[in-house]
Amino acid sequence: MGTLTTTDGTDLHYKDWGSGQPVVFSHGWPLNADAWDDQMHLVAREGFRAVAHDRRGHGRSEQPSNGNDMDTYADDLAQLIEALDLRDVILVGHSTGGGEITRYIGRHGTSRVAKAVLLSAIPPLMLRTDANPEGTPIGAFDDIRAGLLADRSQFYADLSAQFYGANRKGSKVSQGVRDAFWMWSMQVGFKGAYDCVKAFSETDLTEDLKRFDVPTLVIHGDDDQIVPIVAAGPKSAKIVKDATLKVYPGAPHGLMSVSPFKEQFDTDLLAFIRS
Repeated sequence: MGTLTTTDGTDLHYKDWGSGQPVVFSHGWPLNADAWDDQMHLVAREGFRAVAHDRRGHGRSEQPSNGNDMDTYADDLAQLIEALDLRDVILVGHSTGGGEITRYIGRHGTSRVAKAVLLSAIPPLMLRTDANPEGTPIGAFDDIRAGLLADRSQFYADLSAQFYGANRKGSKVSQGVRDAFWMWSMQVGFKGAYDCVKAFSETDLTEDLKRFDVPTLVIHGDDDQIVPIVAAGPKSAKIVKDATLKVYPGAPHGLMSVSPFKEQFDTDLLAFIRS
């Protein structure tokens, strides 16, 4: 584990396991790099170098009041990749992390990037607009902010059910998985958590997706209650040239952590990074 100090003086915590071609993971809101531990262990065991950082404001990273926006998140990622001199990188982003790696490519290009994976990711745009009628109404994001202000601890506990599909009939999601979600969520600073809602919901990443020129795998569950598939994965796959789209029937937002979708994702991830 290590710490990177960005150009604006923010300390970012990161993990760096194994050796070989680097696979860099970006986590979703309101979690941290620990949400990727299963996949980091998997790829490190299979001969890759696994790297993941806690986004500013999240986990063990510093909690500045500034920079809680997609441009800064992407620039932080760029500084990490450059500081570790990572090349031929495979970028893997979940949810907001998918937005982060998309904006990274939009702002910094693909000179250090070999492949990209967008998992349950927010691009191209979550918010409903005249140009994006399939998006989610602004009221849903206002409700998230209201929930944080009212009782963030209970809000996160309740959100874990939607995140992993524990509210669906026949769900076998363990209480342990939901408890881990709550623990990680309670580590994010309030300012960072609140500001990030605007970042992940209102940032239009369409033009960034058009800059992708590397093999890209897009994976989305068709029962995603957090980032509904109708405005997300399939749209991104149409914008990114020659992208591969995989839709997991019945899969929730946090599919990489719950069976049987976790096993399916691990298999698809390994096959893609080895190809």
